[in-house]
Amino acid sequence: MARQLRVEYPGAIYHVLNRGDRQEAIFRDDRDRETFLATLEEACGKTAWQVHAFCFMGNHFHLVIETPQGNLVAGMKWLLGTYTGRFNRRHQVVGHLFGGRYKALLVAGSGNGYLKTVCDYVHLNPVRAKLVRPGQPLTAFAWSSWPGYLEPPRRRWPWLRVDRLLGEYGIPRDSAAGRRQLLAALEARRAGEAGADYTGVRRGWCLGDAAFKRELLGRMAERVGAEHYGAERAETAVARAERIVAEELQRLGWQEADLARMAKGDAGKVAAAVRLRAETVLPVKWIAERLHMGAPGYVNLLLYRQRKGI
Repeated sequence: MARQLRVEYPGAIYHVLNRGDRQEAIFRDDRDRETFLATLEEACGKTAWQVHAFCFMGNHFHLVIETPQGNLVAGMKWLLGTYTGRFNRRHQVVGHLFGGRYKALLVAGSGNGYLKTVCDYVHLNPVRAKLVRPGQPLTAFAWSSWPGYLEPPRRRWPWLRVDRLLGEYGIPRDSAAGRRQLLAALEARRAGEAGADYTGVRRGWCLGDAAFKRELLGRMAERVGAEHYGAERAETAVARAERIVAEELQRLGWQEADLARMAKGDAGKVAAAVRLRAETVLPVKWIAERLHMGAPGYVNLLLYRQRKGI
């Protein structure tokens, strides 16, 4: 069976869901959830993703993310691969952590309530799973973005974007009064959760009106299959990396030829490599070749020493 096409474009919004292999836990405890949260934060820094909602359960996670650069696939590859490596090292296991391909439902961000539907679905997931008992506040479940929505902006993660959801609830300002209004609205939605219809979220490939679906079908018709995105994704990632390299060369007062002339472990090269690792999803092999730093293993050693302050 052919794989479902991944539609990517700047500004696309997705509800992403992935489960553990054979339905096994991807979070064994809160330390694992903290690791995934930190890895997600790194991914946002590398990809410029904006997160509208998230929820970390036992054997699966939900993310509602917006991709200003149209880079869902590259970012998810890095996020899932990096977290799997960290999970396996911590628990001293090997092999796959996630089962199969992640689901990515395209969501219309038109302001017509589709984003609200999917964010509510994510935030109320602990209620449906009976992890929040009747009478408990939704904030009793700590591992979702909902508690962050109720915090003032200065106390939120910088990558959590709340304005779109507030707008779809008709709340004009991210103020204390606005947050109280949002809390009351979701509690009202929670009260009617038993009769909620989430068929559109759980099934299908997109959530939006007919015009949104026609637009997506037009995008899909321009490309035969998912593999046709490979060169475009690589071009986008490399373009960002090349911009960083150019900025670092300017900062150092170097010319392009100086990369080949300077020592493999030069401090300027190491600084550039640190930026490339932090701000792109390109592999160490690409960085090593581009900066003339030798073998990828040597670059990994330099990056490790930099992190540890050695």
